[in-house]
Amino acid sequence: MWPIGVNTWVWTSPLTDDDLVRLAPRIAAWGFDVIELPIERPGDWEPRKGAAVLAEAGLQASVVLVMPPGRDLVAASPQTVADTQEYLRTCVDVAAIVGSPVIGGPAYASVGRTWRMSAAERLRLYAELRENLAPVADYAAARGVRIAVEPLNRYETSLLNTVEQALEALDGLPDEGCGLALDTYHLNIEEKDPAAALRMAGERVAHVQVCGTDRGAPGADHFGWPGFADALRDISYTGPLIIESFTAENQAIATAASIWRPLAPSQDALATDGLAFLRTL
Repeated sequence: MWPIGVNTWVWTSPLTDDDLVRLAPRIAAWGFDVIELPIERPGDWEPRKGAAVLAEAGLQASVVLVMPPGRDLVAASPQTVADTQEYLRTCVDVAAIVGSPVIGGPAYASVGRTWRMSAAERLRLYAELRENLAPVADYAAARGVRIAVEPLNRYETSLLNTVEQALEALDGLPDEGCGLALDTYHLNIEEKDPAAALRMAGERVAHVQVCGTDRGAPGADHFGWPGFADALRDISYTGPLIIESFTAENQAIATAASIWRPLAPSQDALATDGLAFLRTL
């Protein structure tokens, strides 16, 4: 059985200390194993306080990085790259404090940044990504944390959309410091066969996020869940399955994630219904 978790974005953004105190006991009481903690801005929540709250609730942690405009490792100014590297190192430090084995997310370019590029430019940018991500991956590995780089769908980035592209871009970076975060929402859009893509990623998979094909509860959708679960077993994935969705009640996050309507009878139902379904896998 994989540990099952849920991202606090289901209810709120940005996460604060008070939010975590409020949400952690409820999430634990429902039967989740893991709570996923976004770092939108360092300092929004205090890591050592968070670690204590999670310990009291009996929850494990996973950490996700956030790439708004201005956080970029490719096709950006040297200062922007340096600032982004420093942000990622901060995420690693936070992950080490709360006990998360990964920091997951699109650690290459700001979400929503898209542009056309030639094949030659793409290869050049992949090389640039490796160069700029390498010192952060080394920093993470030294602290027992792995950067889990997430391919996104074509509407959110034009750099890494598929597992094949991500593997090419990260080729040569050490496995212990850098892997892949795969999200069923993006896999459903970009991969011809999500289970085959998962098998292609193999041991490089460091983190898995799940949701319905409409960003609602997993299971209440048309995704091929049994085949996906078989692929997880085939690659011997033992990490958590984290429900990632978003609340339509927060204007900023709803706009960023294109959440224009409620995706479940309530946000609590989205989480608990998803948990019940994932346990059947």
